[in-house]
Amino acid sequence: MGKRRVVITGLGAITPLGNNVRETWSGIIEGRSGAGRITLFDASDCPVRIAAEVKDFDPARILGPLAGAALPHEPSAAQAITKESKKMGRFTQFATAAALEAYLDAGLPAFRANAGAISPERIGVHLSAGMGGLPEIEAVHNDFLVRGYRRITPYFITQSIPNMPSGQLSIMLDLRGPNLCTVSACASSAHGLGEAMRHIGRGDVDIVISGGAEAVICKLGIGGFAAMRALSARNDAPCKASRPFDRSRDGFLMGEGAAALVLEEYEHARARGAKILAEVKGYGASAAACHITAPSPGGEGGARAMKIAIQEAGINADRIGYVNAHGTATPTGDTEEARAVAAVFPDAKKHLHISSTKSMTGHLLGGAGALEAMLTILAMNEGIVPATINLDDLDPDCAATGLDFTANKPVRKNFDHAMSNSFGFGGTNASLVFGKI
Repeated sequence: MGKRRVVITGLGAITPLGNNVRETWSGIIEGRSGAGRITLFDASDCPVRIAAEVKDFDPARILGPLAGAALPHEPSAAQAITKESKKMGRFTQFATAAALEAYLDAGLPAFRANAGAISPERIGVHLSAGMGGLPEIEAVHNDFLVRGYRRITPYFITQSIPNMPSGQLSIMLDLRGPNLCTVSACASSAHGLGEAMRHIGRGDVDIVISGGAEAVICKLGIGGFAAMRALSARNDAPCKASRPFDRSRDGFLMGEGAAALVLEEYEHARARGAKILAEVKGYGASAAACHITAPSPGGEGGARAMKIAIQEAGINADRIGYVNAHGTATPTGDTEEARAVAAVFPDAKKHLHISSTKSMTGHLLGGAGALEAMLTILAMNEGIVPATINLDDLDPDCAATGLDFTANKPVRKNFDHAMSNSFGFGGTNASLVFGKI
């Protein structure tokens, strides 16, 4: 059959900057930080007391209307989804809300209402997570230690396992294609998008709802990453804590939330009159095979993923105008990624901007790849390169690459191709190339 073209037709998001795509994108172009003091647990004795939390998230208020709009002819089903949300882990609530927004944004309820428009077997789900329901595990374990086996909720396992967002969404919307969850640390949802592209490209399905979610702002989550010295400890200045590529960076800022994208076969999208936001043109995956938490020297593993994605896209590297960097604000990671980008784009000074939106959203771990892919697409369509906020004193090793890191202010720029990078513990790397139609 040959490779089929894959496009993006819908977006959804729940993030520290807003409970939908519009609010999130507004926060990004304003250069607003989603950081603050931790409110989800008492962090007074924790070495790190800051994070980028989702604000004002009420599952009944958000999931209920989304479900009602997605299932306009089944009000009882929408009510059941609202009730079911109380049994979900927080990360699953985020994921299903983002996925329902993307489903609505793609115009799929009206399309599927036409008899015979598409078989549910031709729609897949691929929602990813890096860690799953860690706060739920922590809470149930604490309760168990005090009250014993009889106090373990029967929903404990289904609140915790990472593939529950995919499972819940497929049941909600009767989606019977491949139902998957990629777990590859901070590259999870980027890999998920790439694999969803593959499913459509080889003809398995025509549509996949893909994305990722994370919600691990709890004592174990914050404490564990703090013990690794991976987190910023700027407790007195949370909005200044995430400082990608800055000389004074001291670790990443934990974030939470979800993003989802509707991937669709190009001719299928055209035939139903869908709005097409971008084409997924290339996907590269690689292993650094070097260290469990550190990148390879010069970012060689990440560079390989970028080169693979560009090669599959069938373009020259100088066609890419923007790279949304993994850019976590860890001392080693930022420097090696900058070196990798400089190696892949030797003429970067002439055509390329790079930025890290984690400076505003924090690091969503398994949800980061999907969120940053979404922001990359919006940046390309709006002609705005998001800023790397808090970049006040560029790291000398990053400066030596000659890259433009888009410090502190967004830049107006027209470009028709862009890349999003996601790298994870274990040396796993993913790069995605998007293009305008």
